[in-house]
Amino acid sequence: MHQRTLGRGLRVSAIGLGAMGMSQGYGPNPGDRAEMIAVLRGAVDRGVTFFDTAEVYGPYVNEELVGEALAPVRDQVAIATKFGFRIEDGAPVGPDSRPERIRAVATASLKRLGVERIDLFYQHRVDPNVPAEEVAGAVGELVQEGKVRCFGLSEAGAETIRRAHAVHPVTAVQSEYSLWTRDPEPEVLPTCAELGIGFVPFSPLGKGFLTGSVDSSTSLTAGDVRAANPRFTPENRTANQVLVSIVPIPGTRRIARVEENIGATQLPLSADELADLDELAARIGVRGDRYNAYHMSLIDK
Repeated sequence: MHQRTLGRGLRVSAIGLGAMGMSQGYGPNPGDRAEMIAVLRGAVDRGVTFFDTAEVYGPYVNEELVGEALAPVRDQVAIATKFGFRIEDGAPVGPDSRPERIRAVATASLKRLGVERIDLFYQHRVDPNVPAEEVAGAVGELVQEGKVRCFGLSEAGAETIRRAHAVHPVTAVQSEYSLWTRDPEPEVLPTCAELGIGFVPFSPLGKGFLTGSVDSSTSLTAGDVRAANPRFTPENRTANQVLVSIVPIPGTRRIARVEENIGATQLPLSADELADLDELAARIGVRGDRYNAYHMSLIDK
């Protein structure tokens, strides 16, 4: 497995593993906890060292799952988790990155993960009511105390990244990025490159759409976040289907998919192939916003 360095020194595998789907998000959750633990540990056996979770996944139970699974290999992996939402009655109800909230989340996440230090602590979404400088300062204090190793931002715009980075170094920016979501390219990617910040794309397979496993006839069950996603209405799935016939990218749910994704790191694309993909995406376009109106309002511009 190739290794990459995020920011000024967080060394991780070139392919990570996002654990959200093991607890929520894509229809009925896997019922066998032991099976999910086996997938997480199996990924480590195959060279994956970078794992992503969050307080809000579940909420809470995903951190517990990841913590239990990775406890025997803690010194071999980097675990990222996130703060930034207010949770009431078991559901997120809005952004909350007040310094006291950040500290409370860190304390609780450390306990659920069963670790002494969080390797990468992301702000899950930018809070319009809390300046980026205050957020960076609060995480910086946790770094000084040894509770957090690195600071990250998720779905942050270029200006926010710069403001936060000026107070405390940002190690990584996590944003949705794939063939059908190119939003980070104009400003965020150049800003990260200029400042020496790592970029971590989530949903690189278009929430499963680009794997070819979803089409206009697919029934999205209760609890599947895609059911409220404009891109996944039946008519938009039909319109976007032409992308899939060109890009057979594997998904990640079982250990076999982890192996396929790891294999992708050994398959470089030529300049002509990349140009063809760019031309295809530009010519066809994508129909539908990537989130519903409420979640789009949480994206920092």
